Amino acid sequence: MSNKKIPESTVSRLFLYLREIVVLCGMNIRTISSAELGERVNLSDVQVRKDLGHVGQFGTSGAGYDTEELKTALEKILGKNKVWNVAVVGAGHLGSALLTYPGFKTHNLNMVAAFDSEDKKIGKKISNVTIQNISEILKNIKDKKVTIGVVAVPAESAQGVADKLVSSGVECILNFAPASISVPENVKIKNVDLSRELETLSYFLANKR
Repeated sequence: MSNKKIPESTVSRLFLYLREIVVLCGMNIRTISSAELGERVNLSDVQVRKDLGHVGQFGTSGAGYDTEELKTALEKILGKNKVWNVAVVGAGHLGSALLTYPGFKTHNLNMVAAFDSEDKKIGKKISNVTIQNISEILKNIKDKKVTIGVVAVPAESAQGVADKLVSSGVECILNFAPASISVPENVKIKNVDLSRELETLSYFLANKR
């Protein structure tokens, strides 16, 4: 496998391929061609071969990809062969929904901590996770070996929360706050602005014939 950094757009597609490969393995389908895999995810066979080329040399001409071999390789490179501990900061409607979503466990994402600044929320349990005061972030994140932090607080509080998460050793942040957050280069941040994503659909509606 190449040591070159894989483009983020390619990483997103690799997750799509893995999802389909897992289904195929569950159906005891041993091989699949790049064309067949591309058809399942609405991509060309050329794109599939190019993306999988970042992972390693798989498949033989006329025989296709070995699904079990490809599944193992994709799980390793995408970190799906490990369990990652996650903490949510902000136990409002969004944060609470994230804590109760059962699908994360199937993807090896373990919700282990939740924090908020409102006294009325402190001590409450959501899906067996006790909400703690935001002042407890440093100690608890280190104790629970959290590597992924979710920011689900108002925009004005987002940077302060991110700073606390970084100081606690969190390496990746998923930011739902409608605000730009600055983090060190060694910390990966991904922004999800739900309002903006919904707003972009207005362009489609306004220009639909």
